[in-house]
Amino acid sequence: MSAAFFEERTEPSTVKATIVQKYFDAWSKIILPMAQRYHGGKIAYVDLYAGPGRYRDGAASTPLLVIEKALETPSVAAALVTMFNDQDENNTQTLATEIANLPGIERLAHKPTVNQNTVGEDAADYFGKTRRVPTFTFLDPFGYKGLSLQLVNGVIKDWGCDCVFFFNYNRINAGLTNPAVKAHMDALFGEESADRLRAKVAGAKPHLREEMVLEAMSEALHEMGGEYVLPFRFRNEGGRLTHHLVFVSKDFKGYDVMKSIMAKASTTADQGVPSFAYTPADESMPLLFELTRPLDDLEGMLLTEYAGQRVSMEDIYRQHSVNRPFLSKNYKEVLGKLADEGKIDTFNSKGKGRRSGTFANHIQAIFPEETT
Repeated sequence: MSAAFFEERTEPSTVKATIVQKYFDAWSKIILPMAQRYHGGKIAYVDLYAGPGRYRDGAASTPLLVIEKALETPSVAAALVTMFNDQDENNTQTLATEIANLPGIERLAHKPTVNQNTVGEDAADYFGKTRRVPTFTFLDPFGYKGLSLQLVNGVIKDWGCDCVFFFNYNRINAGLTNPAVKAHMDALFGEESADRLRAKVAGAKPHLREEMVLEAMSEALHEMGGEYVLPFRFRNEGGRLTHHLVFVSKDFKGYDVMKSIMAKASTTADQGVPSFAYTPADESMPLLFELTRPLDDLEGMLLTEYAGQRVSMEDIYRQHSVNRPFLSKNYKEVLGKLADEGKIDTFNSKGKGRRSGTFANHIQAIFPEETT
């Protein structure tokens, strides 16, 4: 990553770093007990495009923020193995110095490793063949060089391994039709998928092209085993998409945790349903974003898709929320409303009644048969 990228901290970069830091904090505490039993008591954090560690204004970037968070919890500091990499020698030297100067760094049981390498096929091959302890990996290339399906698959293939990566829509969108970078695009989407995408986006309107590119990326990740994919959009003040932060996991728990974190980072929430996007204009023009009624849509979906079924709130959330913006609290609100209005019946497996306006995870919703 170019050192110039770190000259000025922007609000989107702060939001991105906060999402990564918060997920690392939650992930490490969830994973650690199992890691202590089955993985030699180690967990890991990997950043292959780490940069120098600080912006020119002195603010810490992601590597330092993650280490600082780990140092707050002694059990995490004792277990954490960190590996940082950057292709720029000045960045790696600066980062190593910044890490060494962190207050309390001696509490980190395993000294951080800082390497200088270009991320390419060798890295993808290494992670694909090496068995990992539970690892959270952050991939933040300035453009797309080195980012590939093979690399993402390699870093999430083992138990407890999750990944979040920077998806530079603007540069990737331009690269799709640029023969000079065809190999990079093929590595990112898969050759056949990339060819299909090129044919689909030709002549498509910008907003449709955005969705086509992200859908192709998500489908490719699903096909290689990344069961849970969650993108977070960043738009400029004019509302144009600039890039995504994409989370990939094989476990619903990680997906649920990241969904909550990204929801809080969203600049709008219509009827409590987050946009999963950061857009500066949202905060200055809030009335424009109250025109949709997503909970009304959710109510109709549940009545149709679960017609004639008896399903617990917890199962509905696990089954229905994937690839949708709704949170657990959204389902509880809608199910509670449907029950209060007599549109569904309920059964409490614990033998108690259901209080109006509430809907606990174990309560079962009994949906009527769909009428035509």
